[in-house]
Amino acid sequence: MADSILQSVMSGKHDNNIRFEDLRRLLLRLGFSERTKGGHFIYKAAGLPERVNIQPSGNMAKGYQIRQIRGIIKKYNLDGRA
Repeated sequence: MADSILQSVMSGKHDNNIRFEDLRRLLLRLGFSERTKGGHFIYKAAGLPERVNIQPSGNMAKGYQIRQIRGIIKKYNLDGRA
């Protein structure tokens, strides 16, 4: 399941149709640690200077946050592609 979520995030075709909980699981699987502050979920990975801050929209992730996460995955090669 996590691989299909990674594929959905990386494809860019489903930015507004990814469940927030699936996105949380993906970030954790990619090595990010999670903390919450109110309705904000903040992710940080060792060795990466950037933090990811996401909030749900109902039970879905927000499209602009998916695009931000896709950029970080590409920038730091977190999907395992060379």
